[in-house]
Amino acid sequence: MMQESAMAQESPKNSAAEIPVTTNGQLEDSREHSFNRDLKYSLPVGLGLSETKITPHGFDSTKEGVVEAGPFPSKGSSASPKSSVISPSSAAASRLAGQGCDLIIPTGGRAQQKSGPVVLADEVKNPAMEKLELCTRQIISEKLGRGSRTVDLELEAQIDILRDNKKKYENILRLAQTLSTQLFQMVHTQRQLGDAFADLSLKSLELHEEFGYNADTQKLLAKNGETLLGAINFFIASVNTLVNKTIEDTLLTVKQYESARIEYDAYRTDLEELNLGPRDANTLPKIEQSQQLFQVHKEKYDKMRNDVSIKLKFLEENKVKVLHNQLVLFHNAIAAYFAGNQKQLEQTLKQFHIKLKTPGADAPSWLEEQ
Repeated sequence: MMQESAMAQESPKNSAAEIPVTTNGQLEDSREHSFNRDLKYSLPVGLGLSETKITPHGFDSTKEGVVEAGPFPSKGSSASPKSSVISPSSAAASRLAGQGCDLIIPTGGRAQQKSGPVVLADEVKNPAMEKLELCTRQIISEKLGRGSRTVDLELEAQIDILRDNKKKYENILRLAQTLSTQLFQMVHTQRQLGDAFADLSLKSLELHEEFGYNADTQKLLAKNGETLLGAINFFIASVNTLVNKTIEDTLLTVKQYESARIEYDAYRTDLEELNLGPRDANTLPKIEQSQQLFQVHKEKYDKMRNDVSIKLKFLEENKVKVLHNQLVLFHNAIAAYFAGNQKQLEQTLKQFHIKLKTPGADAPSWLEEQ
């Protein structure tokens, strides 16, 4: 017992060899505890984690940070311990910037802790990325009601009316297509009913005349229905061309105009902010470049605004002409059909140069097939 006590006194107490035990006597999972303790001993006295150096290499790596730590000196060693070196990726650096870490990363050198925002020195911004950044900032500012935007009240009022009319024309188009489908089914039923009456007229001698009258009536209704169906389908085709081609083409130009307007306002705001700042050897080239970009996008915006104005003018003229003819056709055809005026119905189709397709006319003859 005396010998064991002497050995215990001679051996120094090693903190790294301590094994923490929980209150119930089980071993504690001390991986995190050991890492924090070792990291604490690896740093010099008074040096916090915020003083750890960060190297710029590894920004292309998918890892967010690699800890490069040298061997930890013992507690009694006089040599200064090596500080940990962390190599962050671009994702980690961006998160550090978002958390308020102040870094300046020069080209080819180590990162040094300084006051101020994160600045990547000697880095040339991609013009496309810079343009996207300015436009995104402009859109967000407008959404939040903080940024200013260029407004052409007269032009934007015309654009709003066009978009509203397009929705209403699309609704008319859907209803007309529904009417066409229902009329087609009715004509098909009338034709079958006429054939059934005609068949019974031949086989029922005592009711020959009655079945015959009904057969003729249903066939006449089916014929007039086909004529009306031709007029309605012509109306649908014309309105569909107006809505989904002519108006849609104009709205595509409107979208280009709106994009040009956002770009123009973004560069205008950027130039205004630069002009409010100091003017020295570093800022003057940026102001001059911003002035040139502003002028380029102003010319683009003016051109697109002029293009939209011209297209809206021609669209209005074309729309009035097309819809005038189609609405007259639709009215006259519907009125003649329900009045039972077969001649007026046929005259309406001739007036608008509508040719009805004979059932089965599109199918090739047996000679053409050979």
